[in-house]
Amino acid sequence: MRTPILRRRFARWGTAVLMTAAPAATAVPAQALPSSPLPPTGQAALWSAGHVMTSGPVSTPQPIASVTKVMTAYQVLTDHPLRPGDQGPTITVLASEVTDYRAARLGGESVIPVAAGERISERTALEAMLLPSANDMARVLARWDAGSISGFVSRMNATAALLGMRNTHYADPAGVNTATVSTATDQLRLDQMAMANAVLAGVVGEKSATVPVAGTVHNSNPLLGTDGFVGTKTGWTSPAGSCLMFAAREADRHGGVHMVYGVLLGQPGGPSSAKVFMAARRMVDAARSGL
Repeated sequence: MRTPILRRRFARWGTAVLMTAAPAATAVPAQALPSSPLPPTGQAALWSAGHVMTSGPVSTPQPIASVTKVMTAYQVLTDHPLRPGDQGPTITVLASEVTDYRAARLGGESVIPVAAGERISERTALEAMLLPSANDMARVLARWDAGSISGFVSRMNATAALLGMRNTHYADPAGVNTATVSTATDQLRLDQMAMANAVLAGVVGEKSATVPVAGTVHNSNPLLGTDGFVGTKTGWTSPAGSCLMFAAREADRHGGVHMVYGVLLGQPGGPSSAKVFMAARRMVDAARSGL
């Protein structure tokens, strides 16, 4: 049977924690072996065919940088659902948000240009936030959704609790605040939920999009369109290190399609380092070998 075979492979790889069925399942210790496809640094979690393997201190919350924006998008689409193909309501950018953009740009944050009175649809705003990882658009969406950023952050934390993300706390919608923390296993659960939303999955799977004022923006994830990768979100700050939430489609030996989900937190390398993407490829290749 396929499931026992995969489980034996996961056990042979060796992990800090092995769980069956879902990220919230009871953890069973497994011996860590040097042959594990998961990186030896930071935290990592991989879901494949109903099994999860992890490495690192996955019960210890740590900063997650712009991976935070997946929850921001998930929350916006929970509060203001869209159907595939819909643009949704129009959001008007406030003058104060232009001031925020300028300050964030001077501070070295990842932003896109905005203008006072700019009108942007909900879907396009999601593209502007998720593809180039624009912190200013994350704050625009938060204010529009809940009336205030603090109110939106409260909603994020309430949703995290509902999803069983017990080691997660959101302090901002962009991931700049180092008090925004989570674990690889918590974010793995969110990855699956986010990719189950057709609109969110569609946005994170886009290589580029056209938005007002900024023009064409490009996805910061170079894995898209290669080896079955279809999402999800990159992230980097100095305190968080290099982070990546990913999803990939894999054809199994029975002719079906199998989804693989993974999260990497606290990995070495700067914001443009290829190391985290190489680690994700190794993880997906390992999951593929177990099918």
